[in-house]
Amino acid sequence: QVQLVESGGGLVQAGGSLRLSCTASGRTFSDHFVGWFRQAPGKEREFVAAVRQSGSSTYADGVKGRFTISRENAKNTVYLQMNSLKPEDTAVYYCAAARWYGSSWLSRDHEYNYWGQGTQVTVSS
Repeated sequence: QVQLVESGGGLVQAGGSLRLSCTASGRTFSDHFVGWFRQAPGKEREFVAAVRQSGSSTYADGVKGRFTISRENAKNTVYLQMNSLKPEDTAVYYCAAARWYGSSWLSRDHEYNYWGQGTQVTVSS
């Protein structure tokens, strides 16, 4: 089992930045593929970014160039640095983990085994 806890959310003005953290306990986090998702009110949960065990990453088109996902295995933590935030980035952000070593990227929520409780990000205009 892996337990995930997100932190770092909050209220920020458009154009500002936030860094979210996802800290794991339980099994070795470095073995896991980790993703960030978000869910805005009235919308389905959507993929934001993912990072492999190697550190390579992928992003949804709407956040490319603004968000950066990274991992610090010594701290069992994955980060999501969010810059140039827009009001449409407002959502609850979730991290998720999967024991996946394949070549494809996991971008659908049912592909992940473990989830955090989420952290609210609100971007004001």
